[in-house]
Amino acid sequence: MQNLCDYTLSELEAYLVESGFKAFNARQVFEWIYKKKVTDITKMSNLSKSLRAYLAQHHHIDGLKLFTKQVSKDQTTKFLFELEDGHLVEAVLMKHVYGMSLCVTTQVGCNIGCTFCASGLKKRIRNLTLSEMVNQVRMSETLANTKITHVVIMGTGEPFDNYDNVMRFIHVINSPYGFEIGARHITVSTSGLVPKIKAFAQAKTQVNLAISLHASNNKLRSALMPINSVYPIETLIDSVKTYIAKTNRRVTFEYLLLKGVNDTIQDADHLSDLLRGINSYVNLIPYNAVKEFDYQGSDVATQKAFHQRLLKRGITATLREEKGADIDAACGQLRANHAK
Repeated sequence: MQNLCDYTLSELEAYLVESGFKAFNARQVFEWIYKKKVTDITKMSNLSKSLRAYLAQHHHIDGLKLFTKQVSKDQTTKFLFELEDGHLVEAVLMKHVYGMSLCVTTQVGCNIGCTFCASGLKKRIRNLTLSEMVNQVRMSETLANTKITHVVIMGTGEPFDNYDNVMRFIHVINSPYGFEIGARHITVSTSGLVPKIKAFAQAKTQVNLAISLHASNNKLRSALMPINSVYPIETLIDSVKTYIAKTNRRVTFEYLLLKGVNDTIQDADHLSDLLRGINSYVNLIPYNAVKEFDYQGSDVATQKAFHQRLLKRGITATLREEKGADIDAACGQLRANHAK
């Protein structure tokens, strides 16, 4: 039996018409699943008895199983969900002044191999399905009894390595019959898969694009992120410029501040030189240490000095508030501690 959450709206419309029902029934089903949070097909009372019987015979709306969760003093909540095949994935719920943000995972494990990231401690086993991504949102809203207003596709895995399902996921959470999360409240992050950045530009969504940069020269970035050996900084920046030209959208560059690695004033100067003239801003991120790696986060004074240097040199930048420091906050860390 197939999960009803494995359809986009247009896919479900086509399927129902092919099965002898009406296209508008798909909108009704979406509203039952994503707005009313119904998990029993027989309770979809405005559907005909024949459609309910057909859907119940061929489909289910099963969610994910909560394996464990951690709640920080700042109310950041990390959910660890168990998939049908027993694998574990994370979703992180964060409270901000502008609303509730959920960081969503796209793969079981990760093959990018960034040398600072807990996600890569377990290599990629498979991509997540549409329903497995959608249900991270659905389950998190239910468990936290809240409305998620922002989604960041930046959890375990490389989202653009699961490109087709990620694009379908965006359609579902953005749909007015789905979660109705505005496109500009959705961000997808990539480590720098250049061909997919170009494809994403052609898709012409209003979704935000974030690039995990973390260094301003090839030697250091290749040491931190092996993917840079395939798509070096010059190639990556060219693809970002193409994206901006196609979409007229500003791009975010994510930059982890690693103590003694990439956090000097000279590093800030090199970063500002690299990004000058590009419609972008820099999101400086305090690093949550991972026990398997030797990296440490920069001290607060260094973070602030780096931030101020970028601003002084004309680069728009923010210093992210540190969240979840008292739990397994680093991406992939909780899963790595429990996965077999």
